[in-house]
Amino acid sequence: MKPLFAQGPSATTRLILLVLLSAGLMSLDHRQHLTEPVRSAIQTTVHPFHYAVNVPFDLFSFASERLASRSALIEENARLRDQQLLNEARLQRLDQLERENIRLQGLLGSAYEVEESVLIAELMRVDLDPYRHLLRVDKGTRSGARTGQAVIDANGIMGQVDSVSRSSAVVRLITDPSHAIPVEVNRNGLRSIAVGSGNLQELDLPHLPNNADIEEGDLLITSGLAGRFPRGYPVAEVTEVERQPGEAFARVTARPLAQLDRSREMLLVRTRERQDPDEDLDPLDDLDQLEELQELEDLAREEAR
Repeated sequence: MKPLFAQGPSATTRLILLVLLSAGLMSLDHRQHLTEPVRSAIQTTVHPFHYAVNVPFDLFSFASERLASRSALIEENARLRDQQLLNEARLQRLDQLERENIRLQGLLGSAYEVEESVLIAELMRVDLDPYRHLLRVDKGTRSGARTGQAVIDANGIMGQVDSVSRSSAVVRLITDPSHAIPVEVNRNGLRSIAVGSGNLQELDLPHLPNNADIEEGDLLITSGLAGRFPRGYPVAEVTEVERQPGEAFARVTARPLAQLDRSREMLLVRTRERQDPDEDLDPLDDLDQLEELQELEDLAREEAR
């Protein structure tokens, strides 16, 4: 008959035996890797649980990163748009300055070619009346401007000073219907009068005979008659010559060379020999003088025949 309570090893002895057994197994496993398959199987089994536990944290981190990147991109885009707008404004200003520099260089080159002294004026206002081609510039009697002065830009004759105040002057363009300018064909010296048509791109030459030696493309320059405009300045280029049989005069039109609708800077020419500046000058007075000259030339030709 077995006893009810068997006497076994003490707890201390068991602990020591277990510690020795664990140390032996650990040493053996370290050398022989006996438990590696077991660990691999356990890791494979618990890996989905690790992944499932980490998913919320990964999603939170990804969302935070994306939101931060989107916010940074929005701020960067806004900053770049502002910078682009600023750069475009600066480029427009630089482009305007470049164009103004080109205009001033052309105007300065024209001033060097002018034998008379000149006064540089800048456009202040344009008369909006379609039947009057008038400009106001920022030079007046205080700066030496006078009534009747020729006005040019870098390309040719623009008009003449019509009236003057102390600080400004009114310029009547050559295309004004009430303006007339004595011209001659640069190719052969044929003289005529160029009259304003009311169109900024057109001048009329109404007093040329039907058999006059003038052609499309001829350059018209100032003839210097009547002393209003110095001789030799370019005025216009002939664009159309229409001869009708039986008519006494040909229909001749020309295109002004000056940039009448674009020039902001212009030159007021001071001629060496001028009449009294206080005398009122009428541009159409030249028309009567040129008509008399034309009649004398026609009479001379008839007598020669």
